[in-house]
Amino acid sequence: MASSNRREFLKQSSVAAAVGTLASLAPSVYAAGDDVIKIGLVGCGGRGTGAASQALSTEGRVKLVAVGDAFRDVISASLRGIQNAAKKNPNAETDVPEDHIFDGFDAYKKVIDSDIDLVVLATPPGFRPIHFAYAVEKGKHVFMEKPVATDATGVRMVLENAKKAKDKNLKVGVGLQRRHEASYIELIDQIHNGALGEMLAMRVYWNGGGVWEPKKSREQVKTEMEYQMWNWYYYNWLCGDHICEQHIHNLDVGNWIKKGFPVSANGMGGRQVRTDKRYGEIFDHHAVEYTYADGSKMYSQCRHIKNCWNAVDEHGHGTKGEFHLAGGNPTRGCVLDLFDGTKITPKGAYKDPYQVEHDDLFAAIRNNKAYSEAEYGAMSTMTSILGRMCTYSGKVIKMDEALASNVGVMPKVFAFDADPPTLPNAEGEYPIPTPGVTKVL
Repeated sequence: MASSNRREFLKQSSVAAAVGTLASLAPSVYAAGDDVIKIGLVGCGGRGTGAASQALSTEGRVKLVAVGDAFRDVISASLRGIQNAAKKNPNAETDVPEDHIFDGFDAYKKVIDSDIDLVVLATPPGFRPIHFAYAVEKGKHVFMEKPVATDATGVRMVLENAKKAKDKNLKVGVGLQRRHEASYIELIDQIHNGALGEMLAMRVYWNGGGVWEPKKSREQVKTEMEYQMWNWYYYNWLCGDHICEQHIHNLDVGNWIKKGFPVSANGMGGRQVRTDKRYGEIFDHHAVEYTYADGSKMYSQCRHIKNCWNAVDEHGHGTKGEFHLAGGNPTRGCVLDLFDGTKITPKGAYKDPYQVEHDDLFAAIRNNKAYSEAEYGAMSTMTSILGRMCTYSGKVIKMDEALASNVGVMPKVFAFDADPPTLPNAEGEYPIPTPGVTKVL
């Protein structure tokens, strides 16, 4: 029924009847009247394999029925990992026949067009806006990994389709799992209730030695597009730089605490140690000062340099005390430290937030509860992109200017024989952003 017809019908019904009718009019996740949620996976790398495995570990009957990736090579290993995980849940099935295994740039369409109820989107993040838009168009529930875009154009596309998803009563989860971690939920609720008074400043970090080395050499591939796709972490159109791909988690915590997003930022960064051409075009360090509407600050660092001080956590300073949050391991110490000597620590039991985020999404689908993480996923992604724009340009940039920017990083054509946005010179070296020179608006 059309939305207008639904509204008219509900107006003519009693309150009790309307409640029952609303559930019956919502998009059904159950094919042929059964209670199985059918899942498709787009992106068969490590995180996609993990996300699909977690989706198959939720309560109720679940079945993986279609998978897709740009590269056929990675799909078999991914399926084996997912099948092994599914064996632990008696309500989980994997039934992926050969004609439901897709590869190439259009694999996402074929997966989404299959008989699925929910799609897991776990390709490199540059593709996320396009894939999300198609999933919403086709009426599928979505779990999508973070970040959800690599430029402002992509963020705007996600925000637009987040509204469409709500109109269609589609449930959307985003892989910012700290929002599902019990210790974070408990202590941030205390902060929101005034335990630390007015929040004056925050410090957030993702400092480490870096991630995986490039997977393929030029001799192992046929084209520049294929080379960048295999080594996606080192190219902005695919990854967004590590301030987006990893540091988004910490920036999102700051936004969660502030119940909003920065209005401006400035920063500095560069490529000091990881300078070899095999590391593409991204920086190895960023430092950004974000300013919120109330004038408070969030000081941000992220680094991919070995043998330095490492930290992956969040700190804050209020008028009544300070906080320290450390994701993923309750023994690392999450605490509110008040100036009167009181220490507030989480009381709840630890549960793996990577699993809980799927549990919560699938419960919302089964119980037809409103569920949309796309908006804050998009704006925390934009917070990361704003920081990158500042470090690349060396400028102070306002959020509204950044979000309106039409300086994109995505290719015009998606094909293995097409050119990606940045190309190497004859020595295989890429143009590196230069503060004071690089244009980002």
